[in-house]
Amino acid sequence: MMVFGVELTILNVCCALVTLVIGAIVGLGILLYLFVYFTTGVCKSQKRMEGKTVIVTGCTSGIGKETARDLAKRGARVIMACRNVEAANKLKDEFVKESGNNNIVVRKLDLASFKSIREFAAQINKEEQRLDVLIHNAGTAELWRKAVTEDGLEMTMGTNMYGPFLLTHLLIDLLKRSAPSRIVVVASEFYHLGSLNLNNPNPINSLPGYLYYVSKYANIVHTLELARRLEGTNVTANCLHPGVIDSGIWKSVPIPLSWGLKLLMAMFAKTPEQGAQTTLHVAVSEEVEGVTGKYFLDCRPYGLTRGVKDPSKGKKYWEICEELVKLQPTDPKI
Repeated sequence: MMVFGVELTILNVCCALVTLVIGAIVGLGILLYLFVYFTTGVCKSQKRMEGKTVIVTGCTSGIGKETARDLAKRGARVIMACRNVEAANKLKDEFVKESGNNNIVVRKLDLASFKSIREFAAQINKEEQRLDVLIHNAGTAELWRKAVTEDGLEMTMGTNMYGPFLLTHLLIDLLKRSAPSRIVVVASEFYHLGSLNLNNPNPINSLPGYLYYVSKYANIVHTLELARRLEGTNVTANCLHPGVIDSGIWKSVPIPLSWGLKLLMAMFAKTPEQGAQTTLHVAVSEEVEGVTGKYFLDCRPYGLTRGVKDPSKGKKYWEICEELVKLQPTDPKI
Protein backbone atom coordinates (compact mmCIF):
# COMPACT_ATOMS: atom_id res chain seq x y z
CA MET A 1 0.00 0.00 0.00
CA MET A 2 2.88 2.30 0.79
CA VAL A 3 4.34 1.83 -2.68
CA PHE A 4 0.97 2.46 -4.23
CA GLY A 5 0.63 5.66 -2.21
CA VAL A 6 4.06 6.86 -3.30
CA GLU A 7 3.15 6.21 -6.92
CA LEU A 8 -0.02 8.25 -6.53
CA THR A 9 1.94 11.11 -4.95
CA ILE A 10 4.45 11.12 -7.81
CA LEU A 11 1.61 11.01 -10.32
CA ASN A 12 -0.11 13.94 -8.61
CA VAL A 13 3.10 15.94 -8.60
CA CYS A 14 3.68 15.21 -12.30
CA CYS A 15 0.12 16.23 -13.15
CA ALA A 16 0.53 19.43 -11.15
CA LEU A 17 3.80 20.22 -12.96
CA VAL A 18 2.25 19.54 -16.35
CA THR A 19 -0.69 21.78 -15.43
CA LEU A 20 1.70 24.54 -14.36
CA VAL A 21 3.71 24.27 -17.57
CA ILE A 22 0.59 24.32 -19.74
CA GLY A 23 -0.76 27.27 -17.76
CA ALA A 24 2.53 29.13 -18.15
CA ILE A 25 2.59 28.48 -21.90
CA VAL A 26 -1.02 29.60 -22.29
CA GLY A 27 -0.39 32.66 -20.14
CA LEU A 28 2.71 33.58 -22.13
CA GLY A 29 0.77 33.07 -25.33
CA ILE A 30 -1.97 35.41 -24.13
CA LEU A 31 0.57 38.05 -23.10
CA LEU A 32 2.33 37.83 -26.47
CA TYR A 33 -0.97 38.04 -28.30
CA LEU A 34 -1.95 41.14 -26.33
CA PHE A 35 1.48 42.67 -26.94
CA VAL A 36 1.13 42.17 -30.70
CA TYR A 37 -2.43 43.48 -30.64
CA PHE A 38 -1.70 46.66 -28.70
CA THR A 39 1.59 47.52 -30.42
CA THR A 40 0.34 47.02 -33.96
CA GLY A 41 0.65 50.33 -35.78
CA VAL A 42 -2.31 51.78 -37.64
CA CYS A 43 -2.16 54.20 -40.55
CA LYS A 44 -4.27 57.06 -39.24
CA SER A 45 -3.97 59.23 -42.32
CA GLN A 46 -7.27 59.94 -44.07
CA LYS A 47 -5.48 61.38 -47.07
CA ARG A 48 -7.30 61.02 -50.38
CA MET A 49 -5.28 60.01 -53.44
CA GLU A 50 -7.36 61.24 -56.38
CA GLY A 51 -5.04 62.37 -59.16
CA LYS A 52 -2.19 60.24 -57.78
CA THR A 53 -0.78 57.14 -59.45
CA VAL A 54 0.57 54.27 -57.38
CA ILE A 55 2.28 51.04 -58.46
CA VAL A 56 2.00 48.09 -56.08
CA THR A 57 4.02 45.00 -56.97
CA GLY A 58 2.83 41.56 -55.93
CA CYS A 59 -0.70 42.45 -54.87
CA THR A 60 -2.76 39.32 -55.49
CA SER A 61 -2.45 38.16 -51.88
CA GLY A 62 -1.25 39.11 -48.42
CA ILE A 63 -0.30 42.65 -47.50
CA GLY A 64 0.07 43.68 -51.13
CA LYS A 65 -3.57 42.85 -51.75
CA GLU A 66 -4.70 44.88 -48.73
CA THR A 67 -2.40 47.76 -49.68
CA ALA A 68 -3.92 47.95 -53.16
CA ARG A 69 -7.43 47.66 -51.73
CA ASP A 70 -6.87 50.59 -49.37
CA LEU A 71 -5.32 52.78 -52.06
CA ALA A 72 -8.25 52.05 -54.37
CA LYS A 73 -10.62 53.22 -51.64
CA ARG A 74 -8.59 56.43 -51.34
CA GLY A 75 -9.26 57.14 -55.02
CA ALA A 76 -5.76 56.56 -56.39
CA ARG A 77 -5.01 55.27 -59.84
CA VAL A 78 -3.70 51.85 -58.77
CA ILE A 79 -1.45 49.89 -61.09
CA MET A 80 -1.46 46.27 -59.96
CA ALA A 81 1.92 44.92 -61.09
CA CYS A 82 1.58 41.15 -60.86
CA ARG A 83 2.92 37.93 -62.29
CA ASN A 84 -0.50 36.24 -62.14
CA VAL A 85 -2.58 38.49 -64.38
CA GLU A 86 -5.69 36.32 -64.16
CA ALA A 87 -5.80 36.49 -60.36
CA ALA A 88 -5.06 40.22 -60.46
CA ASN A 89 -7.94 40.90 -62.83
CA LYS A 90 -10.36 39.12 -60.52
CA LEU A 91 -9.15 41.23 -57.62
CA LYS A 92 -9.37 44.35 -59.74
CA ASP A 93 -13.09 43.72 -60.27
CA GLU A 94 -13.47 43.20 -56.53
CA PHE A 95 -11.68 46.46 -55.73
CA VAL A 96 -13.72 48.43 -58.27
CA LYS A 97 -16.95 47.09 -56.80
CA GLU A 98 -15.89 47.86 -53.22
CA SER A 99 -14.45 51.32 -53.83
CA GLY A 100 -16.39 52.63 -56.80
CA ASN A 101 -12.97 53.52 -58.23
CA ASN A 102 -12.68 52.46 -61.87
CA ASN A 103 -9.15 53.80 -62.19
CA ILE A 104 -7.45 50.48 -61.47
CA VAL A 105 -5.34 48.63 -64.03
CA VAL A 106 -3.46 45.34 -64.14
CA ARG A 107 -0.05 45.05 -65.73
CA LYS A 108 2.11 41.95 -66.13
CA LEU A 109 5.33 41.98 -64.11
CA ASP A 110 7.65 39.13 -63.20
CA LEU A 111 10.46 40.46 -61.01
CA ALA A 112 12.49 37.31 -61.67
CA SER A 113 12.83 38.31 -65.34
CA PHE A 114 14.77 41.30 -66.63
CA LYS A 115 12.85 41.01 -69.90
CA SER A 116 9.52 41.26 -68.07
CA ILE A 117 10.74 44.18 -65.96
CA ARG A 118 11.91 46.12 -69.01
CA GLU A 119 8.65 45.46 -70.87
CA PHE A 120 6.62 46.57 -67.86
CA ALA A 121 8.67 49.75 -67.35
CA ALA A 122 8.49 50.63 -71.04
CA GLN A 123 4.70 50.31 -70.94
CA ILE A 124 4.42 52.43 -67.81
CA ASN A 125 6.71 55.15 -69.18
CA LYS A 126 4.69 55.20 -72.41
CA GLU A 127 1.18 55.15 -70.93
CA GLU A 128 1.44 56.99 -67.61
CA GLN A 129 1.75 60.74 -67.18
CA ARG A 130 2.90 60.48 -63.59
CA LEU A 131 4.00 58.10 -60.84
CA ASP A 132 3.57 59.34 -57.30
CA VAL A 133 4.31 56.20 -55.29
CA LEU A 134 6.24 53.05 -56.20
CA ILE A 135 5.66 50.28 -53.65
CA HIS A 136 8.09 47.36 -53.82
CA ASN A 137 5.95 44.78 -52.05
CA ALA A 138 6.44 41.57 -54.06
CA GLY A 139 8.67 38.94 -52.52
CA THR A 140 9.41 35.26 -52.43
CA ALA A 141 11.03 32.82 -50.04
CA GLU A 142 12.58 29.75 -51.63
CA LEU A 143 12.91 27.89 -48.36
CA TRP A 144 14.04 24.47 -49.51
CA ARG A 145 14.84 24.30 -53.21
CA LYS A 146 17.66 25.99 -55.05
CA ALA A 147 16.34 27.97 -58.00
CA VAL A 148 17.87 30.35 -60.52
CA THR A 149 16.16 33.04 -62.60
CA GLU A 150 16.32 33.09 -66.40
CA ASP A 151 19.05 35.72 -66.03
CA GLY A 152 21.23 33.47 -63.88
CA LEU A 153 20.46 35.02 -60.50
CA GLU A 154 19.52 33.13 -57.36
CA MET A 155 15.71 33.22 -57.29
CA THR A 156 15.10 34.79 -53.86
CA MET A 157 17.74 37.48 -54.35
CA GLY A 158 16.67 38.06 -57.95
CA THR A 159 13.01 38.55 -57.08
CA ASN A 160 13.34 40.39 -53.77
CA MET A 161 16.37 42.57 -54.49
CA TYR A 162 17.73 42.74 -58.04
CA GLY A 163 14.38 42.93 -59.82
CA PRO A 164 13.23 45.93 -57.72
CA PHE A 165 16.66 47.55 -58.18
CA LEU A 166 16.31 47.43 -61.97
CA LEU A 167 12.66 48.51 -61.90
CA THR A 168 13.47 51.56 -59.78
CA HIS A 169 16.13 52.64 -62.27
CA LEU A 170 13.82 52.28 -65.23
CA LEU A 171 11.02 54.32 -63.59
CA ILE A 172 13.12 56.95 -61.84
CA ASP A 173 12.66 59.69 -64.44
CA LEU A 174 8.87 59.39 -64.21
CA LEU A 175 9.11 59.55 -60.42
CA LYS A 176 11.29 62.67 -60.63
CA ARG A 177 8.85 64.38 -63.01
CA SER A 178 6.02 63.60 -60.58
CA ALA A 179 7.82 64.87 -57.47
CA PRO A 180 7.12 65.02 -54.63
CA SER A 181 6.98 61.25 -54.98
CA ARG A 182 7.82 58.25 -52.84
CA ILE A 183 9.54 54.89 -53.13
CA VAL A 184 8.47 52.37 -50.49
CA VAL A 185 10.35 49.12 -49.93
CA VAL A 186 8.87 46.31 -47.86
CA ALA A 187 11.84 44.85 -45.95
CA SER A 188 11.81 42.89 -42.68
CA GLU A 189 13.17 42.76 -39.14
CA PHE A 190 14.45 39.33 -40.16
CA TYR A 191 17.36 41.21 -41.72
CA HIS A 192 19.00 40.69 -38.31
CA LEU A 193 19.38 37.00 -39.25
CA GLY A 194 21.19 37.75 -42.50
CA SER A 195 24.33 39.46 -43.72
CA LEU A 196 25.53 40.73 -47.07
CA ASN A 197 28.61 39.13 -48.61
CA LEU A 198 29.83 41.61 -51.20
CA ASN A 199 32.22 38.96 -52.51
CA ASN A 200 29.31 36.66 -53.29
CA PRO A 201 26.31 38.84 -54.21
CA ASN A 202 24.70 36.07 -56.30
CA PRO A 203 24.81 33.16 -53.82
CA ILE A 204 23.32 30.42 -55.99
CA ASN A 205 24.93 27.68 -53.86
CA SER A 206 23.79 29.00 -50.47
CA LEU A 207 20.96 27.59 -48.39
CA PRO A 208 17.76 28.95 -50.02
CA GLY A 209 15.90 29.60 -46.75
CA TYR A 210 18.73 31.73 -45.38
CA LEU A 211 18.72 33.93 -48.47
CA TYR A 212 15.32 35.39 -47.57
CA TYR A 213 17.02 37.10 -44.64
CA VAL A 214 19.91 38.19 -46.85
CA SER A 215 17.49 39.69 -49.38
CA LYS A 216 15.78 41.74 -46.66
CA TYR A 217 19.17 42.97 -45.44
CA ALA A 218 19.99 43.91 -49.03
CA ASN A 219 16.64 45.74 -49.40
CA ILE A 220 17.56 48.02 -46.52
CA VAL A 221 21.11 48.67 -47.76
CA HIS A 222 19.66 49.50 -51.18
CA THR A 223 16.98 51.82 -49.81
CA LEU A 224 19.41 53.84 -47.72
CA GLU A 225 21.82 54.27 -50.62
CA LEU A 226 18.91 55.13 -52.91
CA ALA A 227 17.82 57.85 -50.48
CA ARG A 228 21.35 59.29 -50.43
CA ARG A 229 21.52 59.38 -54.23
CA LEU A 230 18.08 61.00 -54.53
CA GLU A 231 18.81 63.88 -52.16
CA GLY A 232 17.56 67.16 -53.63
CA THR A 233 15.19 65.50 -56.15
CA ASN A 234 12.10 65.55 -53.91
CA VAL A 235 11.81 61.78 -54.43
CA THR A 236 11.98 59.98 -51.08
CA ALA A 237 12.94 56.37 -50.38
CA ASN A 238 12.02 54.53 -47.18
CA CYS A 239 11.75 50.91 -46.11
CA LEU A 240 9.75 49.10 -43.46
CA HIS A 241 8.99 45.97 -41.51
CA PRO A 242 5.32 45.01 -41.92
CA GLY A 243 5.33 42.58 -39.00
CA VAL A 244 5.09 38.82 -39.04
CA ILE A 245 2.20 38.17 -41.38
CA ASP A 246 0.06 35.08 -41.85
CA SER A 247 0.50 35.12 -45.62
CA GLY A 248 1.23 32.85 -48.56
CA ILE A 249 5.00 33.38 -48.35
CA TRP A 250 5.16 30.54 -45.80
CA LYS A 251 3.16 28.04 -47.88
CA SER A 252 6.24 26.12 -49.02
CA VAL A 253 7.14 25.07 -45.47
CA PRO A 254 6.71 21.28 -45.32
CA ILE A 255 4.92 19.15 -42.76
CA PRO A 256 5.49 18.80 -39.80
CA LEU A 257 7.15 22.24 -39.51
CA SER A 258 4.08 23.78 -41.12
CA TRP A 259 1.90 22.60 -38.22
CA GLY A 260 3.93 24.50 -35.65
CA LEU A 261 4.18 27.51 -37.94
CA LYS A 262 0.41 27.59 -38.45
CA LEU A 263 -0.10 27.54 -34.67
CA LEU A 264 2.36 30.40 -34.19
CA MET A 265 0.76 32.35 -37.02
CA ALA A 266 -2.69 31.91 -35.49
CA MET A 267 -1.48 33.15 -32.10
CA PHE A 268 0.98 35.91 -32.90
CA ALA A 269 0.91 36.95 -36.55
CA LYS A 270 -0.75 40.06 -37.89
CA THR A 271 -3.52 39.76 -40.42
CA PRO A 272 -2.65 40.98 -43.93
CA GLU A 273 -4.77 44.08 -43.28
CA GLN A 274 -2.81 44.85 -40.11
CA GLY A 275 0.44 44.12 -41.92
CA ALA A 276 -0.38 46.63 -44.66
CA GLN A 277 -0.69 49.53 -42.23
CA THR A 278 2.98 50.53 -42.13
CA THR A 279 3.26 50.31 -45.91
CA LEU A 280 0.26 52.62 -46.22
CA HIS A 281 1.62 55.00 -43.60
CA VAL A 282 4.92 55.38 -45.44
CA ALA A 283 3.16 55.66 -48.80
CA VAL A 284 0.48 58.25 -48.02
CA SER A 285 0.83 59.81 -44.57
CA GLU A 286 1.41 63.53 -44.30
CA GLU A 287 3.83 62.78 -41.45
CA VAL A 288 6.22 61.12 -43.89
CA GLU A 289 6.19 63.97 -46.42
CA GLY A 290 9.82 64.82 -47.17
CA VAL A 291 11.15 62.06 -44.89
CA THR A 292 13.74 59.85 -46.57
CA GLY A 293 16.28 57.18 -45.75
CA LYS A 294 14.32 55.82 -42.78
CA TYR A 295 13.18 52.41 -41.61
CA PHE A 296 9.67 52.09 -40.18
CA LEU A 297 8.04 49.57 -37.89
CA ASP A 298 4.42 49.83 -36.73
CA CYS A 299 4.06 53.21 -38.44
CA ARG A 300 7.01 54.73 -36.58
CA PRO A 301 10.67 55.28 -37.47
CA TYR A 302 12.80 52.52 -36.02
CA GLY A 303 16.52 52.04 -35.48
CA LEU A 304 18.86 49.95 -37.62
CA THR A 305 22.12 48.17 -36.89
CA ARG A 306 25.37 49.96 -37.67
CA GLY A 307 26.40 47.46 -40.33
CA VAL A 308 23.30 47.82 -42.48
CA LYS A 309 23.63 51.63 -42.37
CA ASP A 310 27.27 51.70 -43.50
CA PRO A 311 27.42 54.16 -46.47
CA SER A 312 30.58 52.56 -47.88
CA LYS A 313 28.82 49.19 -48.00
CA GLY A 314 25.81 50.82 -49.65
CA LYS A 315 27.93 52.47 -52.33
CA LYS A 316 29.88 49.30 -53.12
CA TYR A 317 26.75 47.14 -53.20
CA TRP A 318 25.05 49.64 -55.53
CA GLU A 319 27.88 49.27 -58.03
CA ILE A 320 27.64 45.48 -57.79
CA CYS A 321 23.87 45.63 -58.39
CA GLU A 322 24.35 47.77 -61.49
CA GLU A 323 26.52 45.04 -62.97
CA LEU A 324 24.24 42.18 -61.96
CA VAL A 325 21.13 43.74 -63.51
CA LYS A 326 23.10 44.66 -66.65
CA LEU A 327 22.23 48.34 -66.77
CA GLN A 328 22.58 49.76 -70.28
CA PRO A 329 24.18 53.12 -71.19
CA THR A 330 20.74 54.27 -72.39
CA ASP A 331 19.04 53.41 -69.07
CA PRO A 332 18.18 56.23 -66.65
CA LYS A 333 20.79 56.81 -63.96
CA ILE A 334 20.29 57.48 -60.28
